[in-house]
Amino acid sequence: MPGTDLDVMIERYHHALDAFVRGDPALQKELFSRRDDVTLANPLGPPVRGWHSIEKVMDRAASYLREGKPNTFERLSSYTGPDLAYMVEIERTHAKVDGSPEALPVSLRVTTIFRLEDDRWKVLHRHADPITTPRPAETIVQRS
Repeated sequence: MPGTDLDVMIERYHHALDAFVRGDPALQKELFSRRDDVTLANPLGPPVRGWHSIEKVMDRAASYLREGKPNTFERLSSYTGPDLAYMVEIERTHAKVDGSPEALPVSLRVTTIFRLEDDRWKVLHRHADPITTPRPAETIVQRS
């Protein structure tokens, strides 16, 4: 993705994630599409669609985080087309989570899809989950 406006967007996105792990979702919110098909699947709940739902989920997730350290990003894959792009990364940080007295390690497997909207890249979809190491097959079974 070198040499594109998408590079600037990704820098802003990563900077916004650093603020997010300190409990501030404002910068992250600025980067998301406001169109009806925007989606977010964060590690704390089911996927949501539409800006109003996403905004509530972001506020809730950020409320559980504080004093986060800057994230590191390990890019696994990426692709850029004329109006869509994606990247798959591992995000790592340390943050105080849900009232913990000390900063704990947090690692997320993240897929982000960007879309060009009115000559600006916006986040169309973000999926983040804590699966960054192999797990036993039974972890996918839903028990009642």
